[in-house]
Amino acid sequence: MLIEQTYDKLSQMKLFGMLGAVKDRLSNPSHQDLSFTDLLGLIVDDEWLYRENRKLTTRLKGAKFKERDACLEGLDYRASRGMKKTQVLELAQNRWITAHQNILITGPAGAGKSYLAQAFGNNACRQGNSTYYVRVPKLMYAFIQARADGSYSLFLKKLAKYKVLILDDFGLAPLSETEKQDLVELAEDRYGTGSTLVTSQLPVKAWHEYLGGGRIADAFLERIVHNAHRLTLNAQESMRKEKTGLKTEEPSDA
Repeated sequence: MLIEQTYDKLSQMKLFGMLGAVKDRLSNPSHQDLSFTDLLGLIVDDEWLYRENRKLTTRLKGAKFKERDACLEGLDYRASRGMKKTQVLELAQNRWITAHQNILITGPAGAGKSYLAQAFGNNACRQGNSTYYVRVPKLMYAFIQARADGSYSLFLKKLAKYKVLILDDFGLAPLSETEKQDLVELAEDRYGTGSTLVTSQLPVKAWHEYLGGGRIADAFLERIVHNAHRLTLNAQESMRKEKTGLKTEEPSDA
């Protein structure tokens, strides 16, 4: 039959969204009265949606999120956390990405910094922005490997291409002079071309000292901090404990 040949050609051209749409819509009784133009428009829309969903799946997979279910819709805005809903909703518009600005999220362990960072990353992916998540300790090891196998420059270029780069757990451990320089090179390559989101237990005012002061610290902070939106989270109780249902026992009066 002619329709079977059409199915084969759509499959060979890898128009899988259109293939499924043709099969479904031609067999749908409610579509029998549609004009050719209207039916064609619906089928083309189905192919476009299929491709967009494929692209989103690829972006989410490439982002390497640890918490794949992290999303802005699932945030907890209780007052004790110090998170301002108006600020989050404004950042959700992704104008900070278009303007090549940064986001700095600070707060104690268990405050939900990583989840919030990945929720912003998920939102960025859904709006068509390439995103990559990495913990800073793991990034430092990756730099060592890249330098050892001669791919350091290529690795920097790869990181520079992402629209959004999420650096989680900045400031957990002391950095060598080489590692500090690596961060400066990364910040320099991304400055004015991409947006960087950093999470840290250290308050921003302590970053200069953490980086050892001097020109290296100045160079990094100039490229990361001066055009950044800041969110400071509080944590009376670890968000991780709440997710697992664990509770901190109250001390006995006895």
